Amino acid sequence: MNRESKEQIALVVSQIQTEVEGLRVMNAQNLRRLRRRFSRLVARANPEVVVGIGLRLVETPGFPCRFLAYEMILMHKAALSSLDPKDVLQLGRGLDNWGAVDTFACYISGPAWRQNQLRDDLIHRWARSKDRWQRRAAVVSTVSLNNKTRGGTGDSRRTLGVCKLVVSDRDDMVVKALSWALRELSKQYPGIVRQFLSEHKAELAPRVIREVRNKLSTGRKSGRQP
Repeated sequence: MNRESKEQIALVVSQIQTEVEGLRVMNAQNLRRLRRRFSRLVARANPEVVVGIGLRLVETPGFPCRFLAYEMILMHKAALSSLDPKDVLQLGRGLDNWGAVDTFACYISGPAWRQNQLRDDLIHRWARSKDRWQRRAAVVSTVSLNNKTRGGTGDSRRTLGVCKLVVSDRDDMVVKALSWALRELSKQYPGIVRQFLSEHKAELAPRVIREVRNKLSTGRKSGRQP
């Protein structure tokens, strides 16, 4: 990376940090407004600059800068497509809460995996981790494979490959993620999900079975009709 790129990264990161500190109301609407402004600023920047900004922002304590880092990369197609496993691992450093994990998995690791920039074995390694947040990240990464609004076209093989690795997990964060993953997959492959529930009924947490069955029968995880 040349000196000019490094200076641009430092300048933008400093501006973002200042803007975040100055926000009177820290909510998704204000953060997204801020992200749009900085996305326009770096729209024509080299991918390495946008990724570099993201890597610096995740070192800043707190969720807001991490959110901005992930969404700026997601919305810069060239930057997202340039990510390699090392970049993804660095962007995922310090994940310690469900909000940060889900944003990372839906905006970074999931899309990169969908675009074959990450190998299945990396996601599987996370699913086998002793760290609950890595396991959740692995499962939530499948959402991008199947959610149409996120660019997913449906991938039962890769989704169930991860789900099978956590089928007996009873950590609440992983159980909720597994329910989400299967409910998302059921929108495109209801028959395959029904078969998975049947085959793993004895291992799955009751919550997963209940919510996914409700989704299959009513279209809602609660089972209540609108």
